Amino acid sequence: MQRMIRALRRKTDLYPYSLLLPALTVTTFIIFIPLVYTFGLSFFNYVIWKPHEIKFVFLGNYKKALEDEVFWISFRNTLIWIAGVISLQLVLGFITALLLNRQFFWRSLARSLILIPWVTPSVITALMWRWLYDGNSGLINDILVRLGILDRYFPWLANGSTALPAIMFALMWQGFPFFTVMILAGLQAIPTELYEVAKVDGANPMQMFFHITLPMLMPILLTTILLRTIWVANSLDIIFIMTGGGPGYASHTLPLYSYIRAYKGLDFGYASTIAVYLTLLLVMIVTMYVIRILKTEERFR
Repeated sequence: MQRMIRALRRKTDLYPYSLLLPALTVTTFIIFIPLVYTFGLSFFNYVIWKPHEIKFVFLGNYKKALEDEVFWISFRNTLIWIAGVISLQLVLGFITALLLNRQFFWRSLARSLILIPWVTPSVITALMWRWLYDGNSGLINDILVRLGILDRYFPWLANGSTALPAIMFALMWQGFPFFTVMILAGLQAIPTELYEVAKVDGANPMQMFFHITLPMLMPILLTTILLRTIWVANSLDIIFIMTGGGPGYASHTLPLYSYIRAYKGLDFGYASTIAVYLTLLLVMIVTMYVIRILKTEERFR
């Protein structure tokens, strides 16, 4: 009898791992193995069109990146790209969620329509916004000229000072519904009794927002910021389609620079090094920081 009980306990202990096994297997083959391969490739001078010059250079590619001006331009643009896009998406998503949480007769339709930017493929989004920004026939220029804000059409994507902000605005439009849905779910999970008690105690709407709404939403906000930071940091499709990284290197980011070095220059060793820098210096640092904040929040709840 005791042997059967021990066998049943062992089977019960292994059951959660058996449920995780399919996901872990897929993650291993799709993410972990390519990650390890990329990390290993970064130690080699691996240029496809120079097969006889492939050799182990250890940290040579990493030193080369630190001396590469384009790498530092891409690094700076990546920081601006992540901070700007996440901030814009967070603010617009928060405002939209607060509006959709209110009662109005077409709220269900509005909640459905708000998902349109999120479900639109990136290629279509990029082509649409490239047409809107067009310096000859773009709708944005047409509206601004008609309103008298501009006296002539402006080449938004061909100007070094406006190319990256223009693309950031396009990605903000595509990604803010994710913040909206997540924040809206958090708002609906907050007990209404908290607001009723606060109203009885004489709290005004601003006080209820900062002392009830915002603290209750903080774990969801941090988790959403973490997810979007990882996605935005690795995104390159919209930039590649809208400007290709130009004009010059004005809209170059690390993912795009890595892609260009790999698939245009065929320098997979150096491209892997750029990808490792992106992973180590941006994604992992941000991830560890947000996870630490989440643990702190959980400790004080």
